[in-house]
Amino acid sequence: MPRVKRGNVRAKKRKAILSQAKGFKWGRKKKIRLAKPAIKKAGAYAYRDRKNKKRSIRRLWQIQLNAAVREHGMTYSRFIEALKKKKVELDRKVLSIIAKEHPKTFKNIFDEVK
Repeated sequence: MPRVKRGNVRAKKRKAILSQAKGFKWGRKKKIRLAKPAIKKAGAYAYRDRKNKKRSIRRLWQIQLNAAVREHGMTYSRFIEALKKKKVELDRKVLSIIAKEHPKTFKNIFDEVK
């Protein structure tokens, strides 16, 4: 069986893995054996939390909308129901931005829906 010299390839692989582990604590940033699973875990958490971020931002919009709607004497769920009945096509993100930055415009939307 011929001899395989993997110096360059192996060093390149190790360098790539350790560069991904930059900023990790303790041995995980310099020891390949500890860096590999740490990078895998970090990737899994990153993937999961990209989804969770969308969830938590939507939750924030709902909280902001609820606060804005309650100032006018209605609940969030009743407001969303009224929007659907009136066929207003504004999503929660836009509505929360309007409620925060342009309260007069939001009041007009609220009166239209009410």
